[in-house]
Amino acid sequence: MTDKDKNSPKTGRAPSDSSEKGINTVYIIPIIITLAIVCWGLASPTSFGNFAQTLNAGLTKYLGWGYMFSMNIFVLFAIIVAVSRFGSVRLGPKDSRPEYNNVSWFAMLFSAGMGVGLVFYGAAEPLFHFGSTPFGAAAGSVQAARDAMQISFFHWGLHPWAGYAVIAMPLAYYQFRHNTPGLISSIFIPLVGEEKVRGSFGKTVDILAIFATLAGITTSLGLGALQLNSGINALFGVPKSVLVQIMIIGALAVLYTGSAVLGIEKGIKVVADFNLYICLGLMIMLFVVGPTVPILNSLMTGIGDYLSGLIKESFSLAPYGGSYEKFLSGWTIYYWAWWISWAPFVGSFIARISRGRTIREFVSGVLIVPALGSFTWFAIFGTSALHLELVRHINVSAEVLKDVSVGIFEMYKHYPLGFIMSAVMLVLITTFFVTSANSGTFVLSMFSSHGDLNPPKNKMGIWGVLMAALAVVLLITGGLQNLQTISLAAAAPFSLIMLCACVSLWKALTTDEKKGLL
Repeated sequence: MTDKDKNSPKTGRAPSDSSEKGINTVYIIPIIITLAIVCWGLASPTSFGNFAQTLNAGLTKYLGWGYMFSMNIFVLFAIIVAVSRFGSVRLGPKDSRPEYNNVSWFAMLFSAGMGVGLVFYGAAEPLFHFGSTPFGAAAGSVQAARDAMQISFFHWGLHPWAGYAVIAMPLAYYQFRHNTPGLISSIFIPLVGEEKVRGSFGKTVDILAIFATLAGITTSLGLGALQLNSGINALFGVPKSVLVQIMIIGALAVLYTGSAVLGIEKGIKVVADFNLYICLGLMIMLFVVGPTVPILNSLMTGIGDYLSGLIKESFSLAPYGGSYEKFLSGWTIYYWAWWISWAPFVGSFIARISRGRTIREFVSGVLIVPALGSFTWFAIFGTSALHLELVRHINVSAEVLKDVSVGIFEMYKHYPLGFIMSAVMLVLITTFFVTSANSGTFVLSMFSSHGDLNPPKNKMGIWGVLMAALAVVLLITGGLQNLQTISLAAAAPFSLIMLCACVSLWKALTTDEKKGLL
């Protein structure tokens, strides 16, 4: 047996239960409910759209504080466990070592964790906040530009990655230390015992994880379709329409399902590595042809503003109403809900590829390094966009305020090699989304196959089609708002599961320490 064979994860299987012998309810129930939602949206788009609007307003008004509180706990817990006495514990047997080198590992977790969202908002979010300021500065001013970069750094900094980490750490620890199945319900074994996890309680947790995953991927698929449509409109004059977006979703579904079926080594890893090189290439190109020195200055200033304002922004809500309340519901709370809905599939995927790493190494790689990557991305693309407004006096924010999806292409129009970079950006949007979605498809199949770490290919195909169908329904019944709503709805119950995951991991570590197993 080779060293790689020794370190390769075994196929996880759930404890035998009735679902092994009869109907797999964790697989069947989410499919039935998803099909019902799709049929409702197609049969009565108006009533579905009205329901989504009402739900969106209620969730942001009454549960916004809960999303903020949960995300703050995740950041604190990830940092505490990394610097604690458990930081040297390996996510696997004591003699295990990482299965993937650092470059491939980082490429896969970054692509799965950020995906198309980073490309969608890289130039658009700073431009949007520059033209519609959240902190009261005059729109279009220098202070508005600085505030825009600060809030963009905040949204894409430590918080989203902490949410992934608090799911990935216990999953990896239980799977590779205690040989539990690759299911979210396995997290609860130290809290409620193995018997309840095998029963209806565990199945309920796994069903909620499936719905959260569907919501996160569907939101990304919708965003990807909107931005690809804007890109080919800017480059080739293809009209922006729901029909074109549906065709784009169909094409993306073929790509992400196909790469998921090929598996991690032949499909997901290859696309992620390719994706990272395109991403780096585009960043370097814009860094060279764009405002190089202001980009460096912006990166330094942005990190400083982010760190100095981190605690304040992490707890800022709008108890007295006002314009800031609208900003929170449309941006911060939506983002936090989106990250929570991504947590089960991104966390499960990161756990799957992180065997053998220490907890301290894991947190550094999952929490800090990707956040710095996001900061660099926003410094390059956000500063290049704002430079057009403040120095060259070209108004691009007006178009972004009308349609967020056009941001990066509006910016490229005014830089050398803009057409080439726009064309490459279309490829990057596609590969970014495919890398996120194939991870999600793979994990959905795991969840609905009793935690099998090498799930059947036919289930990947079914989940791939269902995600595409749900994205189509959300786009035709309400567009971006409905995409935000599904993330908000799925995140509410799953945030409680994530809080329990923190408690469960700490309990498992302390228990194993007492038994001398660490």
